[in-house]
Amino acid sequence: MAKISLRDKLAILSDAAKYDASCASSGAPQRNSAKSGGIGSTEGHGICHAYAPDGRCISLLKILMTNFCIYDCAYCINRSSSNVQRARFSVQEVVDLVMNFYKRNYIEGLFLSSGIVRNSDYTMEEMVRIARKLRLEENFAGYIHLKTIPDASPKLIEEAGLFADRLSINIELPTDVALSSFAPEKDPRDIRRSMAHLREKIDEHRGSKKDRTKPKSFSASGQSTQMIVGADDANDDAVLGRSENLYGNYRLKRVYYSAFSPIPDATAKLPLAKPPLMREHRLYQADWLMRFYGFERQEIVSGGEDGMLDLVIDPKLAWALKNRDRFPVDVNRADREMLLRVPGFGTRAVDRILSTRRHRSLRLDDVARLCQSVDKVRPFIIALDWSPGHLTDGEKLRDRFLPKAAKDTKQLELF
Repeated sequence: MAKISLRDKLAILSDAAKYDASCASSGAPQRNSAKSGGIGSTEGHGICHAYAPDGRCISLLKILMTNFCIYDCAYCINRSSSNVQRARFSVQEVVDLVMNFYKRNYIEGLFLSSGIVRNSDYTMEEMVRIARKLRLEENFAGYIHLKTIPDASPKLIEEAGLFADRLSINIELPTDVALSSFAPEKDPRDIRRSMAHLREKIDEHRGSKKDRTKPKSFSASGQSTQMIVGADDANDDAVLGRSENLYGNYRLKRVYYSAFSPIPDATAKLPLAKPPLMREHRLYQADWLMRFYGFERQEIVSGGEDGMLDLVIDPKLAWALKNRDRFPVDVNRADREMLLRVPGFGTRAVDRILSTRRHRSLRLDDVARLCQSVDKVRPFIIALDWSPGHLTDGEKLRDRFLPKAAKDTKQLELF
């Protein structure tokens, strides 16, 4: 086999990592170096953008340690039977790449995943060695996210947590039945067992002083997971039901949804076409409503016989139109829980409204300054000088929101 250059390895293993949604690009514009194919480009090999727990957008080197894999998961481009070009980084090559990119201010951290080579423990041990060398030998204080391997030794995963800011274990698919069908070598019980073990270790270390150059804290940013949507026949209710369980039982920081992407030479079990990207977007919106807006899953997907979210309008607006008896809401009297259910009001807008109305009654102009889209809010609120009147007609109101929503759907599907 011909020797592969480091640059070619980077091209192969960064491209192989793009299917992991846990580190999605923020859509940043290209820097000047992109014109000449420079490594510093935001569109260059391995550079992705993610959001830190404090809201900062950070640049990460996102790669697989290797795309060799002993598993043959039907939905994975890197499965053992796939005819793709293979490559593998050594531990030192990954460490050198991270430090060189970091010193040139191209990245602020590392997102590392891997195919399974030899066995789970061997692969996990190599990933831990990378994180350990970065922290202890290179004094690297940047962000590290490791995609851990469910059936690896608990001791190895524990050690990984001492050096990584975040650990994640992919749940893969919404149901155990689907996972058994598409990835029979993976056991759903192993995945849940590893998630529970991580939760326990994170709880044990909670409150410890964070010093990322020394192994004292444990996965300080918690754990996350990824779920492929559209590879099986699970509807949105089933997807959100699994997420609800993961947040409740394992206290995950985030569930990432990844729309299934058809792969070459796929089994006949898999769909030929990918699901609409808007479905993925709506799932993220519904997930946000459950985590930060006080919605129950049953409220979000109720009314749809097929258990699917509306692709034309967002789930909060869909709920509001089905519950017109709850509106309009008086912005000067309503409690926080009800204000959060007003379409167009985010958590910051609600907090500003609650703070401002302690000093004076709010008019519509005041509301306009406190939220992003007063046009969306207007039909659902009462202010000192405003009542929606005829805009409360639910049947006509949905039509009012359709043109822009339909346009957004078309643009997203073309993206």
